[in-house]
Amino acid sequence: MTLLKIKFSFQRRVRLAQGLWLLSWVAMVSGAITVATGVFLKTELVRRAEVMHSNDIHIVPNLLMLVGLASVGINIFAGKVCQDSLDATRFPRWKNVLIPYFCISLFFTFLLLVSVILSYALQPSLEESLKLGLKNGIRFYKDTDTPGRCFQKETIDHLQIEFHCCGNTNYKDWFEVQWINNRYLDFTSKEVKDRVRSNVDGRYLLDGVPFSCCNPASPRPCIQYQLLDNAAHYNYEHQSEELNLYNRGCRQALVNYYMSLMNTIGSAVLSVFLIQMTVLVSLRYLQTSMQAVEGQENMEIETEGYILEKGVKETFKEFQEKVKNFYKQVQGDVSPADEEAAGDAAPAEEKEATPTS
Repeated sequence: MTLLKIKFSFQRRVRLAQGLWLLSWVAMVSGAITVATGVFLKTELVRRAEVMHSNDIHIVPNLLMLVGLASVGINIFAGKVCQDSLDATRFPRWKNVLIPYFCISLFFTFLLLVSVILSYALQPSLEESLKLGLKNGIRFYKDTDTPGRCFQKETIDHLQIEFHCCGNTNYKDWFEVQWINNRYLDFTSKEVKDRVRSNVDGRYLLDGVPFSCCNPASPRPCIQYQLLDNAAHYNYEHQSEELNLYNRGCRQALVNYYMSLMNTIGSAVLSVFLIQMTVLVSLRYLQTSMQAVEGQENMEIETEGYILEKGVKETFKEFQEKVKNFYKQVQGDVSPADEEAAGDAAPAEEKEATPTS
């Protein structure tokens, strides 16, 4: 049973070819935009690489760039086929190329959908990567004179200022690490000695945060130190002073930023997927309707176009059989003619080997 059969007059075939040519160029531009969005997302992820523990999320921009480039090539080819379909004498040269073209195109179009799904599915992985990356970034904040970590302080400060956040989960994360380098501590001071001795690991911990955590919208000058001591500051209550520091953690701020970015990109890529599928379906109708014209004296006859010549189940079984036969030939590395010749030679050899009485 033919799947989704439609009748096409000559004028309808011409309109289909012309409309498809225009749509293929729209899809090509959409593919270029997909590449651009992949490059932009990749750049944004690389910019924050120092506060990310793993690169799993990079599969999304990599896929977008790959599929976008493939989409450009696929649609340039589709446009050329549309041009030749207006001439019944030139269209037959594409006959043997179109089936592999459809297989390749469907594969890359499917990858478009995969990239959209991954952009949502990898949110837990992104969150875990940022959690560990920010934890290490805060821990190495003080190591400004250590090779490989000397830019961590600058990175974290810029991050907290740009995204209006503080710490990993909140500003209290800074209370658990020594974020001031020892070279800037006076170890002859009693206060410094007492703080270092009071800690099991010998770290200088305090209830303070870096300047980049300060909220400029606060009506009072920023309070960075002794944040938990209400008596240390006039008219101060640390539990109600919400404007003094950024309350949101940088992990949540970055997750929100990247997910918002990927949601927008995902919607755009989904639109590209629909356009690409429309191109492929229309090109399939054009191909099958033009094949019926081949060999006819009257090129303006009415023809039929379809998606599949047989039903889905029959087509799948036929494809499965072809794959099995191809696999057997490749595995045995023997052609069917060679197998037949070998089969004829075997009885002759057995006859010669049989002893006469």
